[in-house]
Amino acid sequence: MTHVIFDLCIRDGACVDVCPVECIIPGIPEDEWPWYYIDPDTCIDCGACVPECPVEA
Repeated sequence: MTHVIFDLCIRDGACVDVCPVECIIPGIPEDEWPWYYIDPDTCIDCGACVPECPVEA
């Protein structure tokens, strides 16, 4: 099961930096989706992003 980013996301970007498959992208448009989004088709469920999030989003 791929990881999901919840509305706690503050767009810190640490998760983006560690993702080996670059599946974490900004929600667009930002005013309607102000957090990052994980593309479930690209995510390999490695979990590298989980410990990087400062707010556990």
